[in-house]
Amino acid sequence: MAKTDIARRVYNHTWKLDPIVRSLLDTDFYKLLMLQMIWGMYPKVDATFSLINRTTSVRLADEIDEGELREQLDHARTLRFSKKEMIWLGGNTFYGRKQIFEPEFLAWLEDFRLPEYELSRRDGQFELSFSGPWMYTTLWEIPALAIINELRSRAALRSFGPFALDVLYARAKAKMWDKTERLKALPGIRISDFGTRRRHSFLWQRWCVEALKEGIGDAFTGTSNVLLAMDNDLEALGTNAHELPMVFAALANSEKELREAPYKVLQDWQRYYGGNLLIVLPDTFGTAAFLRDAPDWIADWTGFRPDSAPPIEGGEKILSWWREKGKDPKQKLLIFSDGLEVETIEETYRHFKGKVRMSFGWGTNLTNDFEGCAPTETKSLDAISLVCKVSEANGRPAVKLSDNPAKATGDEKEIKRYLRIFGEKDRVRQLVKV
Repeated sequence: MAKTDIARRVYNHTWKLDPIVRSLLDTDFYKLLMLQMIWGMYPKVDATFSLINRTTSVRLADEIDEGELREQLDHARTLRFSKKEMIWLGGNTFYGRKQIFEPEFLAWLEDFRLPEYELSRRDGQFELSFSGPWMYTTLWEIPALAIINELRSRAALRSFGPFALDVLYARAKAKMWDKTERLKALPGIRISDFGTRRRHSFLWQRWCVEALKEGIGDAFTGTSNVLLAMDNDLEALGTNAHELPMVFAALANSEKELREAPYKVLQDWQRYYGGNLLIVLPDTFGTAAFLRDAPDWIADWTGFRPDSAPPIEGGEKILSWWREKGKDPKQKLLIFSDGLEVETIEETYRHFKGKVRMSFGWGTNLTNDFEGCAPTETKSLDAISLVCKVSEANGRPAVKLSDNPAKATGDEKEIKRYLRIFGEKDRVRQLVKV
């Protein structure tokens, strides 16, 4: 396959609209899995998704042209799934299962289009939201984040000449390849690409995925990006996200229902999926609260993805919980994915080696690490912590508590109510870099 000269490609922006999102498959696999469940069980639920820039020091609306943002969002709304994409989704094997997507769901998906958006500016930030039926708004999350992150990268690179760009990408490639060499030295390591949402650009993510495929071979287990999985004959990876328990909790009509919401989600998930897709994401309202009240049947699931606690500390708590439930952690799986850098992966790998099966979903620090690569110093290429979260479900406020209070989202009054119900045990504020 001929490799794109990224530096030359970035320099030669000669057409009016250079699309950032080229396909509706340019999304994370877990969005499609969740979408099928939402379509099948909750078609009448409305949900609003809202952009949140947790790196408040970066004034996005000052760095990105609003007209360009609207053009990219409008272009994404023109996209439809192609025949080739539909055939691949319907005929491919995912997680060892054929036809994981129901024919009726795929028939509905053929005509899918992203719904309208609302965009305004306030205090140097964009206020971007997507409101409507949950089974439509949910697919905006990934393309919206990818668009904003890449527009920010493009804006930062406009002042660079062709040689400066060449140097920038040469340094970034060398930096990424050094990381690859370090990971290659860890026997039995399992790494996947989770970097779509906050990538530097689509072309750069594609380069990183292809480099990992060559650089670490079988240790590279696949990518969360469905389009890149299809194009590179890789496994499409991903399970479920905080979005599900956030919506279920918002719809709860009593404190009892609210407390049970994280487990009701998993019961519904189990109706659709099994095996290696039975992965628990425990930290939406705090891992300690989740483990405290978790029914015994959850211990039979394949594994956990600890997301916002320090990986070793969070992983050890889950191992202890498995042992309490009479399960052997060596037969279980931990998937680490929160803000991982090579040093964290190495440390976590060495700590848990022989104790549990593990894999690593490498995100922003894989697909958007340009610190120190520019020929002239600039902070505009540094990755930021940008998310697009459920803010309302059927008109009710949605909340995420997280093990890290710095990652909490939602109305302050509602956050206090949730904390009263779920508790604050083991919640420790930590710096959120990406």
